[in-house]
Amino acid sequence: MLCMRQVCLFALRCYQARTLCSDLLLNQINGCTHEDEVFSLVRRNKARLSEKHVGIALNMLWQLQKKRPLLLRTSDYVRSHSQFLTLCILAEDNVKHMEDEVIVDILYSILRLDVEHHVSLAKVLVTEAWKRLERLSLPALSKFALCLYKQHRHFSPVTGQVAHIVDMKLDSIQDIRILSVLMISISEVITESFRDRLIRKAEQLLEENNDIHFNYARRILQFLQNVKLRYHSLLEKCNRIFLESASHLDIYSISHIFGLYEQLGFDNAEFHLIAKQLLSEAIDDYCDPETFAILFFSLGPMAGSEVRERLLVTAVHMAEEFSSHEVLMILKTMQKMKCRNSHLLKKMASAVHKHLDSYHVLQLVKLTQCLVVLHCQDLELFAKLKMLLLGYLKSSVIPADTAAIIRVLTMLPSFQVEEMIINKAAAVFSELCAKLLQKLNDCGFQRLQKANNLNLLLEELPYVNGKWFEQVLNEETLAMFQRLIDQITWANVLPLIASVTVENINKIPPSEIYFILFLFSALNYDPPDNEEFFKSCIQHLTSNLSHIETYHLVLLGHVLAMAGYFPPVLITTIFNVSFLSKLDQRVYSSLMKLNRAVCLECPEFHIPWFHEPYRQRNFVCGSFDQQHIHRMLTEILGGSNYSRMSVVTPYYYEIDFECVLDVNKKPLSYMAQNVPLNGVGGIHFRHDIKDERRKALPPGAQRIALEFLDSKSFSKDYSRHLKGEPAVKKRHLEILYHPVLQIPHFEWNSMVLSTKGEQLEYLRQQLYGIQ
Repeated sequence: MLCMRQVCLFALRCYQARTLCSDLLLNQINGCTHEDEVFSLVRRNKARLSEKHVGIALNMLWQLQKKRPLLLRTSDYVRSHSQFLTLCILAEDNVKHMEDEVIVDILYSILRLDVEHHVSLAKVLVTEAWKRLERLSLPALSKFALCLYKQHRHFSPVTGQVAHIVDMKLDSIQDIRILSVLMISISEVITESFRDRLIRKAEQLLEENNDIHFNYARRILQFLQNVKLRYHSLLEKCNRIFLESASHLDIYSISHIFGLYEQLGFDNAEFHLIAKQLLSEAIDDYCDPETFAILFFSLGPMAGSEVRERLLVTAVHMAEEFSSHEVLMILKTMQKMKCRNSHLLKKMASAVHKHLDSYHVLQLVKLTQCLVVLHCQDLELFAKLKMLLLGYLKSSVIPADTAAIIRVLTMLPSFQVEEMIINKAAAVFSELCAKLLQKLNDCGFQRLQKANNLNLLLEELPYVNGKWFEQVLNEETLAMFQRLIDQITWANVLPLIASVTVENINKIPPSEIYFILFLFSALNYDPPDNEEFFKSCIQHLTSNLSHIETYHLVLLGHVLAMAGYFPPVLITTIFNVSFLSKLDQRVYSSLMKLNRAVCLECPEFHIPWFHEPYRQRNFVCGSFDQQHIHRMLTEILGGSNYSRMSVVTPYYYEIDFECVLDVNKKPLSYMAQNVPLNGVGGIHFRHDIKDERRKALPPGAQRIALEFLDSKSFSKDYSRHLKGEPAVKKRHLEILYHPVLQIPHFEWNSMVLSTKGEQLEYLRQQLYGIQ
């Protein structure tokens, strides 16, 4: 290395001003079509190489790689070449003589060639560029900022200085490409007010430019994800660019956009359909394991039956070629697709055997979970996974990792809890975590009591996501909201109150109305001025239907139906053949619930019940342990023939128990009285239901539905307030049955009902005390 450095320095000292030759050499470097041509010129012209030649040569090496498809790039070959080392040495020794843009270009080029961030040349270039930061042009500043971002210097002082310069020069930035790069590069070191200025600037430039590359929009989405902000109008503008650029999107871009949309809680049916079509049409083009795994991950969950089958067949053929990461990606996607193709599962299990030593602990946890959920039958593989997980458990000191390992171990077939696992859990969680949780609780109280900025606190609250935290800090959080009520505006109304919504309804994007409505519908609370609130929301929605995505229209219809509202314009828009053809599998659950609600509550719309095949294919009985209550019902009613458990109703509700009482409130046997079992057959309109079901029973007899309500059915505060879904279920069951009896968990498990006799008496009162 020392000899090479001396040779290079001697060559550079021997260089004299040779303008004609220098220009010729620059032209020769710029005219190269292969890396070996660049290296040959470097080898033959060491004595002529100036810092400008070095910069052009390194940049050309990256440009040549950039022209190749990702899988055909040869960065390893370039970095290991002796003449590449020569160029790096010359660049490092002459960095002070380089022009500003050359320094940034070289840093960018070597990073794109995957040179390690900690190598000497990279450090020298960053240091020198930092010294010149104030005089860098905006294009050079954005490129340098991107280099810092790629080096993971997200919180470094130099990144903070870049952010300060951007703050000062923001009004002068007119290039959306430059702005988008700077936005993601400084996203970790900006204030809330600076963030908002960047967003407004991005919106302005997106509106002023008609021809925008989709990568610029993708960077803006990345910025929103970095700052954890779902800014709808900017998302819509970026989505429009993706739709206009659809023909230029490749599988990597589509996969990345889908990932960002998922993290930002945004969806667009039109983009979804276009992406599905593009990926489906190009399915034969992705024949290498890496890109096929990405295709399988992106297309699999939304593919139709024919394309899905092709994906599965190809995955079987490629199984032995997948890397450890790709195997995990395929299995995770199979779980998401609910795909239990036994042939592919066996192939993937075989591939897992081969790669077992490559996975770190959390990957093993996820891998095991996927295999269990997919019902893998490879007991040898499960034995190996158990051995590896137990090994990690012994050495684990991180509570989250320990909990994840223990949880997935309990999922393994024929698993028995060993003493070592109990001891480990006690050692990691008992004393240590009790003290830690108490400390966190104290910090949480202090944070809430000292809070003076509602917006900042709202950003923090989503991370307080454990059940224990939510219960313990609940009262103090409500007190904080009351104390900072003057800071509530239309911008932060989503998690708060309806009155601000009504006052500022025209400022809120129509799709955001869903989250406000969901708050009240899901929690089953009537907002202040209930009628005025829903009237304002519905009017705002119906006047903007053309601007709302199909996916969100179904969600809106569902939450409104939960609250008992069925706007005719919205319902007729959704239940239209053209509209329904645009939907995909992800929205079917909400569409089915809306279809059921409309059929039961609004027969005047004459909307048919068309989810029979879907529910027959997807219905799975619940796993709640009902044996104890069922035995008591059997004792009260006089035998096992007098009640049914896990009954499926028309329109596919599952109820825990059903029995039939005659006109004198005496139980009827299903067998002796020929009482028909409850079925799920084709009932289409509400007016048919009660008549048909009553004709099937003796005169005056009633079907009784009994529901056990666990803690998930109630609000997490101490009000024991019934949530929206179980309230709607009761409303609908009362159309199908009369009456519906609900047994809250806090009554059934209370001290008042601590004996069998008290529980029997409670059930008798529930059954025979009905009117």
